[in-house]
This record gives sequence, C-alpha cells and structure tokens, in this order.
Amino acid sequence: MAFTPLHDRVLVERVESDEKTAGGLIIPDSAKEKPSEGLVVAVGDGARDDDGDRIAMDVKAGDKILFGKWSGTEVTVDGKELLIMKESDILGIIS
Repeated sequence: MAFTPLHDRVLVERVESDEKTAGGLIIPDSAKEKPSEGLVVAVGDGARDDDGDRIAMDVKAGDKILFGKWSGTEVTVDGKELLIMKESDILGIIS
C-alpha cells in the first residue's frame, strides 16, 4: 500500500458485521448500519509533545479496534474503502 498516515492518524478497514441476528433473522443491506469495528491497516509516527518528542501510538497495524459511529473520514486507497481517523477517535482494542 502506498499510503502512510501522518502524526497520530490511523488508517482503518471496516470489519463487516454478521448478516443474521442472534434469533436467526437475516438483516437486509438496506437496514444495516455501518460497522464500528475495524482492522488497523497503517499508523502514523505519533503526535509531538511540547518538547518536540514523539508520543508513542497505542495501536499498531493488525489491531482489531472499536471506534465511534461518526469517527473518521472515508477515503479510497488502492480501490479499497478505508477510514482515516485520529487515534483519539478509537474507543478500544478488541482482543
């Protein structure tokens, strides 16, 4: 991939949710919400503090994350629909 986020930004690929409910009902595409889980594709080097030192990123490429419903900006990179967001928009890492 020819894209590297800058500073404290993260490039995320959405993870599609199940198409069935727990009760076995199939959810049509028109009724689905965009998933708020994703896989980190690439991360920036981190923001800088007041002294100019880098602040280490808490996430790394390959982490499965949970983010806010309206987080990030949709971008297309190499024909894939991805999100770019600040690390602070990430709610947590799913293990």
